Amino acid sequence: MTAEQSGLAVSRRAFLQGLGLTTAATAAHHFIAHADEPRPPPPLAEPHAPLSAPSAAVVALNRMAFGPRPGDVAAFNALGATDEERTAAYVEQQLNPIPAEDTELNGRLAAIGFQTLGKTQTEMWIDHYRNPSAGDYVWQTLPIRETERATFVRALYSKWQLAEVMADFWHNHFNIYGWDFPLRSFFVQYDRDVIRAHLFGNFRQMLEAVAKSPAMLFYLDNESSTRAGPNENWARELFELHGLGAENYKGVRPQNSIAPDPDDPAFPLGYVDEDVYEATRCFTGWTVNYRAADGDTGEFIYLDANHDRFQKSVLNFGQINFPSDQAPLQDGLAVLDLIANHPGTARYICRKLCIRLIADTPPESLVQSAAQIFRAQREAPDQIKQVLRHILNSAEFRSIWGEKVKRPFEALVAAMRAGNADWNVDFGTDSNSLVNQYNQMGQPLFSWGPPNGYPDSRTAWESTTPMVMRWRLFNWLVNLRDVNLVYYLPVLDDTPPTVRSANVLVDFWTERLLGRAPDNDARQILVNFMAQTSDPDVDLVIVPEDGIHGRLRTLVALILQSPDFNQR
Repeated sequence: MTAEQSGLAVSRRAFLQGLGLTTAATAAHHFIAHADEPRPPPPLAEPHAPLSAPSAAVVALNRMAFGPRPGDVAAFNALGATDEERTAAYVEQQLNPIPAEDTELNGRLAAIGFQTLGKTQTEMWIDHYRNPSAGDYVWQTLPIRETERATFVRALYSKWQLAEVMADFWHNHFNIYGWDFPLRSFFVQYDRDVIRAHLFGNFRQMLEAVAKSPAMLFYLDNESSTRAGPNENWARELFELHGLGAENYKGVRPQNSIAPDPDDPAFPLGYVDEDVYEATRCFTGWTVNYRAADGDTGEFIYLDANHDRFQKSVLNFGQINFPSDQAPLQDGLAVLDLIANHPGTARYICRKLCIRLIADTPPESLVQSAAQIFRAQREAPDQIKQVLRHILNSAEFRSIWGEKVKRPFEALVAAMRAGNADWNVDFGTDSNSLVNQYNQMGQPLFSWGPPNGYPDSRTAWESTTPMVMRWRLFNWLVNLRDVNLVYYLPVLDDTPPTVRSANVLVDFWTERLLGRAPDNDARQILVNFMAQTSDPDVDLVIVPEDGIHGRLRTLVALILQSPDFNQR
């Protein structure tokens, strides 16, 4: 162990202890014994104390965006004279994106030269599913891999950050395992035409786009659901995850035993298994055009011969509300109407939005007021936009802080945005390195197998293993260089030449990465680490690739690993 490595090991332990982190004995033993490896943090201390909210800029840019890039905080603060004015102005900007103005992102996407992002569903079906040889995995998976890379690039560089945050939210809400066969060969359509096309639009329209998506039809097996062999997977998840939510499930009971919903007595208070079974019959015949006789286009198709045409009862207290022999598609469309209009759906969707944007246990008053807007505007083409405007301008959004932990995707993108990363996608080299390292954090994109999506709770992401992998990634990130030997995070290049003493370096990088100063104890630990045995007010001579340069990069990693950075 070198003197430099020894100093890093001691300083890391002191830093983590100084920030109130507990010690995991087994992890400490391994990583102290192998000081040349990145040292992960132990779990966050429990129970955690709620933190006071930082500036409105830091709150907004870590919730409506994947963290600020250099200059974003100043731009936010210039939007008004008060926090309310600045937040409201930023909300309006973000709710009304103009794609043509996203010049940096558009330039990067064009320079990468993606091959599938503009293809139609049928083009992808033929090019990447039907025509490739059985062993041509690279070509078969190009649509899902390009969607994955484009998602990183958009989150990193898009001017319209709220759209990217909501794309992440809706992908998780309508979760699909994107690497499954055959939908990996046309996943672009799901991302582009289903999720991104409806981010701020009407929930009922989004629900229908999901229901007719070939990707969802294959994922939940509705493509094979017929009157002779109905499959309830899609209908089950439509109720339990996509619409009313498990919070409104009333179990195995007669439909006529459910009381009316107090917010709208025309609807039962929740749903029972019989509603799911009846809805399953409504969606028979909704499938994918994969038969030569029908054209084999890979698009949605309704086959009336496979549909259960008999009468049904769904969310109607056991009374028949679906007569026999309805017009083509009408049974399924009517179920989507019932789901989208149900007051339980309004409460469930708004609760999930508040959980994503504010806290694991959001204020019930805000959930209810958002749900009232959701229902009142359920016919509006910008229904979701109106609900988001209400939540994002609320006092609760500005004042509650520290009840959420950044998930791995949010943490990596926030670190790269704050560190001014310049990431150029190359499928053969750099992008694979970054994505492969990221995947070890436990949230690879579009890779959650069950339909419920990645967990969105603090406890799910602050246990030992996720935090260990997060620590490894941040250490890897600050030290990684691309094929041209250029650091992903240009720490030294982004440090002004006048910023050289330990005190000034710590203040500069904590302000850059956190948007505010840490508490005095944490700051002193960082200063001691950076100064080592030198005077913290004396300028350090930082030469590329020397020990002090390495220490500076490690300082950035330590700040990234701090609880202050990982809260949102």
